[in-house]
Amino acid sequence: MNAARSAKQYIAISGFSRRGLIEQLSSDVGNGYDIDDATRAVDSLHIDWNAQAVRSAKLYLKLTGFSCKGLIQQLSSSAGDRYTPSEAAYGAKQVGACQ
Repeated sequence: MNAARSAKQYIAISGFSRRGLIEQLSSDVGNGYDIDDATRAVDSLHIDWNAQAVRSAKLYLKLTGFSCKGLIQQLSSSAGDRYTPSEAAYGAKQVGACQ
């Protein structure tokens, strides 16, 4: 399936949340896959979303400093990465932003 191959390529480049990856694959400015195809492709890969949240958190901390709350908000907001609140909290804790 081409959508699954595209999803793997995105994951190899950067951290993505499930929702963010589905949106990337299905958006007109992304790959333009049908939302159902994008969802099936992403779910077929059995990605560790907590690990992806850690990857994203590390990238943010390379760019600038964040408080624990600020990093969780960035990771979970609709303007950010769209991780679930628990994934965002996990990522922020794992990179040491939440002591």
